[in-house]
Amino acid sequence: MNHFDLREGELFCEDVALADIAQAVGTPVYVYSTATFERHYTVLRDALQAEGVRDPLIAFAVKANSNLAVLKTLARLGAGADTVSEGEIRRALAAGVPPERIVFSGVGKTRAEIAFALDTRVSEINVESEPEMIAIAQVAEGLGRRATIAFRVNPDVAAGGHAKIATGKSENKFGVSFAEAERLYAQASNNAWLNPVGVACHIGSQITDLAPMAEAFAKMAGLVGRLKGEGLSVERLDLGGGLGVPYFNQPEPPSPADYAKVVAQATRGLDVALAFEPGRVIAANAGVLLAQVVHVHERPEGRRFLVLDAAMNDLLRPAMYDAYHDIRAVRPRVGETKPYDVVGPVCETGDTFTRDRSLPTFETGDLVAFMSAGAYGASMASEYNSRPLVPEVLVKGADFAVVRPRPSYEEMLAREASAPWL
Repeated sequence: MNHFDLREGELFCEDVALADIAQAVGTPVYVYSTATFERHYTVLRDALQAEGVRDPLIAFAVKANSNLAVLKTLARLGAGADTVSEGEIRRALAAGVPPERIVFSGVGKTRAEIAFALDTRVSEINVESEPEMIAIAQVAEGLGRRATIAFRVNPDVAAGGHAKIATGKSENKFGVSFAEAERLYAQASNNAWLNPVGVACHIGSQITDLAPMAEAFAKMAGLVGRLKGEGLSVERLDLGGGLGVPYFNQPEPPSPADYAKVVAQATRGLDVALAFEPGRVIAANAGVLLAQVVHVHERPEGRRFLVLDAAMNDLLRPAMYDAYHDIRAVRPRVGETKPYDVVGPVCETGDTFTRDRSLPTFETGDLVAFMSAGAYGASMASEYNSRPLVPEVLVKGADFAVVRPRPSYEEMLAREASAPWL
């Protein structure tokens, strides 16, 4: 469920007309619904608790939407943060997420980032390789501070809505293999500067079938049992994220309640604290990208291009993943539909959002909303073609606020310095 609805022929976000935001802020612009963020978080939390998961750590994946106002909204509900860089840790802290609810993951942590995480006293650092384990121990020794770690294990389970967001197969770069997990855990347990407290997995994103999750969770539960059987302490099990969302052209994905049942079945009797790293399932349908029609270009041979002021630098997912986003008119005309190639102004053929999509009739100046754009939209945006970074707006009831302004061209240029010989 989201809070973007048509009212008397006009698309609203909660109690604010999207056209009013476009007039006040300009386009393109991301628009987020506070009520949707809150609902999606609480539905997942309540589903887990209903299945007996006490005090789950729901660490929101900051990479999905790193806006500080969004992170603050979730932090006030008790959300933690799943981070993959020093910058994301800093964002989580700035948003009010307590360090003990921050997980630090990622396959290429630098020693400086490891030191920052240790100084910050994050909940745990997820180890993704043996060289990284050695580096963490060395940094911890240098700081005189024992590092709390968990091992991210690659369960060799295929899942995810696209090859580029599948992370759980053996050929993927993420995590240590099952073959080495027990050896590394035992080795870490015997290192004076390491405190291994658990294991973690994450098999992909936009997963719409619970079977791969059930398989991965069962493997992880078995690993926990074996580690405990060897006399090793295991306090935590992080089951990652990846639950899919409805992108309107796909079957309805499993519900949080169905997901929670799979979690409960796999972890029953383990006596460990559970953590989760949802991103898309909380954020995707909480946001839209609002754009304006520059013009409609019709060629004699029949192709019809709907040219927008939004481009691939504002919403990269279609170009990168062939991702589908429902495209809606903010003030839809009643009547016939036409096939459009929806494109942006960037000088790339890849700057194409969709081809031959049947849509309502559009004219120059009309407003368009890309639905389900709250995850991996603004966080992946850039200033390619020297286009100003897309702004973000947060709505709450009848109020809205610009929570990341669009930079001016002067501000863009001022960030760069000339070489002394120029």
